[in-house]
Amino acid sequence: MPELSPRAVDALLALALVLWPLLCGLVVLRGFRPWRVILAMLRRAAGTAALFVGLIAVSLALGLVLTAQERALRQATARAADPFDVVVAAPGSEVTAMLAAIYLQPADIPLLTGAQMAEIAATPGVRFAAPIGFGDSVEGAPIVGTTAELVTHLAGPLAEGRGFERTGEAVAGALTRFAVGSELEPAHGVGAAAEEHAHAGEHLVVVGRLARTGGPWDHALVTPIETLWYIHKLPYGHAPEAGPEPGTEAGDRGEHVDRDNATGTRIGPPWVPALFPGVPAVVVDTGELAAAYAVRSTLNRPDLMAFFPGAVLSQLHGLLGDVRAALSVMALASQVLVTVAVLAGLSLVMALFSRQFQLLAAMGAPTRFVMAVSWGFSGVLILAGTALGAALAVAGMSAASRIMTGRMGIDIHAALGWPELHMAAAFVALMMTAALLSAGWQVLRN
Repeated sequence: MPELSPRAVDALLALALVLWPLLCGLVVLRGFRPWRVILAMLRRAAGTAALFVGLIAVSLALGLVLTAQERALRQATARAADPFDVVVAAPGSEVTAMLAAIYLQPADIPLLTGAQMAEIAATPGVRFAAPIGFGDSVEGAPIVGTTAELVTHLAGPLAEGRGFERTGEAVAGALTRFAVGSELEPAHGVGAAAEEHAHAGEHLVVVGRLARTGGPWDHALVTPIETLWYIHKLPYGHAPEAGPEPGTEAGDRGEHVDRDNATGTRIGPPWVPALFPGVPAVVVDTGELAAAYAVRSTLNRPDLMAFFPGAVLSQLHGLLGDVRAALSVMALASQVLVTVAVLAGLSLVMALFSRQFQLLAAMGAPTRFVMAVSWGFSGVLILAGTALGAALAVAGMSAASRIMTGRMGIDIHAALGWPELHMAAAFVALMMTAALLSAGWQVLRN
C-alpha cells in the first residue's frame, strides 16, 4: 500500500474532523426544510445572534493567530540562518555568537586572532572564510564589516549599483533608506547607545544595494572589514602600500601616512596575521554537508568554537516549544470557555422561543423537526462565527507580521495552514456536537 503524502494526511484529517457535523446534519435535517423558521428566529433575535457570532469569531481568531504567528516566526528565523553553513567564534555562548553574527544583535564577544583567522581559512573543505565585524551604525542601521564573497553568497547579484571595491565604500541593505551615491558618517555603537560624533570626519559612500534576503542584513550597511579597522585606527590587516618604513613602530602597525590614500588599499583575504586586529566571528562556507561537518569537527576545540547556526536555532525552538505548548493550551482553554458560554447563552435564547416550539409541536410538527430548528439555529451562528473568525485571523496575521517584521528585522509572513484548518474544523465539530446535545435537551424539556 503506497504511503500518503503529508498533504494528503492533513487533508484526510481535516475531512475527518468535519465529517461528524455533516453526518449529524444529514440525520437531523433529513426530510425537513426548517430554514424559514430559522430565518425568522434570526431576524427576531438579530442583536443576540450578532453578539454570539462575534464572540465565536474573536475566540477562534485569537487561537489561529497565535499558532500561525509562532510557526511563521520559526520559519523566518530558520530562513535567515539558512545561508550560514558554519560560524566560528571564540569559546563562549553559541546563542550569543549566532545572534550577533547572523541577526546582527549587539554583543560583546572576544576576538579571534590573525593566526586563528589564517588557520580557519586554510582548513580543508573551506570554500571561503569571511570575517564579520560590527559595533558601528549609521542613522540606526548597523554597519557590518565583511568580505565581498559573503555579500554575494547571502544576496546574490546586487539589485542596484556595484559591490564595494575599496575601503570607505559600502552596499546598503534592501530595506535601508540610503540611496546609491549617498555619503554617510558612521557613529560608534548601535541604537540608543550610538555615539554620533565618535567617528567625526570619517565617511562611507554607498555604491550599491543588496537584493532582498528576508533577514536582518536587509536593514544593514555592509562594508569591507578593513573599513571598520581603518575607522577605529586599528592595524589594517595588509602590508602597507605607502607609509613608514618597515621596522618602525608605525610601520609595524600597518599605519599609513596618507589617510586618503589608505582608502585605496586592497581589501579582502589573505590578511597578514601580525597585522590582523581581530574579529568577533567568522562565517565559513563549505558548499557540502559532509565538508561542513568535517570543518565543524576540526575547528570546535578549546580555543575555538565552531557551530551550525541551524542546530543552535533548533535548540532554541525546542526550548520555546514549552511556550508554544502553553499558548496552544491557552487557546484551547479559551475556545472551550467560549463554547460553554455560547451554548449557555443559546440555551437561554432557545428558552425564549419555547412557546414557538410548543406551538410547532401542537400543530403536529415532529419532535425531530423542532430539534432540527433548534440545532440549525445554533449551527448557523457557529458557522458564521467560524467564517468571520477565519477572516479576522487573516487580518490579524497580516498586522502582527508587519509589527514583528519591523521589530525583529526579519521577514515574517504568517498565513493560514493545515494546523489552523485543523483547529477551525475541530472547533466547529466540538461546537456543533455540543449544540446537538443542547438541542436534544431543549426538545426533551418541552
